[in-house]
Amino acid sequence: MPPSERVQQLTWSAGALLLVTLNLIVLFYIARYMLPILLPFLVALMISLLIEPAVRLLQERLRFPRPLAVIGVIFVLLAVVGALLTAAALRLVAELGHLSSLLPYHVANFRRTFEGLLDDAVIFYGRLPPAMVNYIDGLLASAVKSLEGFLRGALDASLGLLSTVPFMIVVLMITFVATYFFSRDNEKLREAWIRAIPEPWGARSLLIVREGFGAFIRFFRAQFVLVSITTAITITGLLIIGVPYAVSIGIVTGIFDLLPILGPTTIFVPWIAWCVLTGSYSLALKLFVLYAILFTVRASLEAKVVSMNLGIHPLAVLVAMYIGLKVMGILGLILGPILVVVVQGAIKAGKRAREASV
Repeated sequence: MPPSERVQQLTWSAGALLLVTLNLIVLFYIARYMLPILLPFLVALMISLLIEPAVRLLQERLRFPRPLAVIGVIFVLLAVVGALLTAAALRLVAELGHLSSLLPYHVANFRRTFEGLLDDAVIFYGRLPPAMVNYIDGLLASAVKSLEGFLRGALDASLGLLSTVPFMIVVLMITFVATYFFSRDNEKLREAWIRAIPEPWGARSLLIVREGFGAFIRFFRAQFVLVSITTAITITGLLIIGVPYAVSIGIVTGIFDLLPILGPTTIFVPWIAWCVLTGSYSLALKLFVLYAILFTVRASLEAKVVSMNLGIHPLAVLVAMYIGLKVMGILGLILGPILVVVVQGAIKAGKRAREASV
């Protein structure tokens, strides 16, 4: 390779690396300080990117004007999501209503079981040395205080959530209106961005920004697939076992699956422990088998699904998640793979720019 081409290649690489670094710094400060303000518009931008293939399909195949195509796709999206949420809510209400009718029985059963365990604990407790008794008293007092604080915080959070319902409705309206404008004026916004930033950085930065938002979308699509698998396995397994309220428990397990590290463990481990304490060994064994299957399937599919949606090797996903966890904590599990894709997009942008300039 001639020295001039090598210098040009190094210049392109250095420029792309500098652009990526600046974008990451800007994104960090936006995420830290501006995310609560910009969140409706970021969500709207992601939705507009998600529905773009359907909008183009209506434009090209059915000759819809773009504004009408955007309105139609948003309407269908709202109808489908609303129908699914309504069906899930009706099922939850039905199962919770049935559970409330049986609540006195469950409370009485819990009280009998707890009193039996308490009697056994008192007998064992009376045989302990005084120093051990004082230590256990301190632990129990600390646990009761922590539980009281947790319940008070949960109650305050619930009341606060109810008070934000009108605000959330306004935010949703703003989000969908912004989605319409983002999708309708897609090309105009792109051209305005390119005109605002000097060449050749306008098109290149737009490519990197698109790659970053695409990474968000692909990551959440991967999470949706994993949560759907978790919910389906849980509901199917509980129905086979014969556990009541299988749908409600499955949906709650799917929601908990969004929690990094914890996930379905938060549901299954206390449930299995309670079954063992109450003598329901058969149910405990069945739940353990279901949990083992769920854990195995989830662990084996997570890296593969994420890598398929993000376009990187599963090993790179695992390394990015681990480094993100060590550097940024729990949030790094999400941001790690996304940052890898952003860097990958910057490299692709640099290569395309070099090829276009040849």
